Amino acid sequence: MLENCILLSLFAKENLAHMSKEQLNRYDRLINEPSNDWDIYYWATEAKPTPVEFDTDVMAMLREFAKNRNREQRLRQPDLEYLFEPPR
Repeated sequence: MLENCILLSLFAKENLAHMSKEQLNRYDRLINEPSNDWDIYYWATEAKPTPVEFDTDVMAMLREFAKNRNREQRLRQPDLEYLFEPPR
């Protein structure tokens, strides 16, 4: 679904390069195991409680990112060129 694509791709661009191997594994599990994409969106936006098995530090990071405290425009997924840039 578009909302998750935007949310998760922008979150990935901002965070994946700085995450530990364990966090990357938790992120991978989060985006691949739930059978309903809406669940991830509801958990990230705190519309529904996150199940214990997905309530990790990575979910906390995603929930904080979803709050968009800087009021950034998040209208589309990032271009993928950032994948070829050295980590900051």
